[in-house]
Amino acid sequence: MELQDFYTGHTFDAYEFFGAHPTENGTRFAVWAPAARCVRVEGDFGRADLSQTRSAVWEVEVPGAVPGMAYQYQITGADGGTVAHCDPYGFAMTLRPDGRSIITAPPTGFTDGEWMARRTKGFDRPLNIYEVHAGSWKRKPDGSWYSYTELAEQLPAYCKENGYTHIELMPLAEHPFDGSWGYQITGFYAPTSRYGTPDQLVQFINACHLQGIGVILDFVPVHFAVDDYGLKTFDGTPLYEYPAAAVGQSEWGSCNFMHSRGEIRSFLQSCADYWLRVFHADGLRMDAVSRLIFWQGDPARGVNGSTLEFLKRMNRGLQQRHPTAILIAEDSSN
Repeated sequence: MELQDFYTGHTFDAYEFFGAHPTENGTRFAVWAPAARCVRVEGDFGRADLSQTRSAVWEVEVPGAVPGMAYQYQITGADGGTVAHCDPYGFAMTLRPDGRSIITAPPTGFTDGEWMARRTKGFDRPLNIYEVHAGSWKRKPDGSWYSYTELAEQLPAYCKENGYTHIELMPLAEHPFDGSWGYQITGFYAPTSRYGTPDQLVQFINACHLQGIGVILDFVPVHFAVDDYGLKTFDGTPLYEYPAAAVGQSEWGSCNFMHSRGEIRSFLQSCADYWLRVFHADGLRMDAVSRLIFWQGDPARGVNGSTLEFLKRMNRGLQQRHPTAILIAEDSSN
């Protein structure tokens, strides 16, 4: 990744640089926090101070920090306060309400090469999509969730038996509130730990593909949860969100992404690429696109040019990188 491309909003692989990446000696951490006065990483391995190695980027390599260890950033922001945040590019998180990230090696286990090679957008055959929330499709007798591995044994077979060609899963990115069904996100790159690990999610998607069922993931590019450990005022300033409350807060009480900022565009389009590339998702259903086209989703307030341009550029970039993936726009406006 070229940092200049990240700053200007042209990056689709920011997750290969930012986040926690295991090395031969430990783990390298990198986080974007331009207004921070101090950044420290704390975890099961102890603590370490990050250095501002380049413009707005803080980095450190921590010996002894290995996959499976939880961590969080202690960020002293421009306002002088210190707040614990999960990693915006963290690839796994602890179960709510903990709110920490987990060092994770890239997931492995796919054996779906034949499926990926012959996959199409579906224009050549009927599509029948089964939309489902992984946590409430079926529960165990004691009320607990089925894991990704257990869902792999049941859900694709159920869909195949009932004539579905694709499963559309409500957001799997980590979120603090069960009742949101995943639409209020804190960990955009982290499959929710409610149902298991990233490797177990691979098992689920792989099982679907081996049974001829495609997997579409709901993707939330408009807004994010307001929990203190998430993205809100990440470096002591409105960094990911609009500074003005009139446009910075959504109708759901969450923070609206400021898509006019290049780094935010890079964050979101890289996240979309991550789910398609790393987890072999067959498509993304973009949530609430009317909120990307119009200010606050209200046509009377006019078109939001920067968000609409972001949507176009992201769509074009994903089409180029994943020509057989299905990209769906969800619109609930009148």
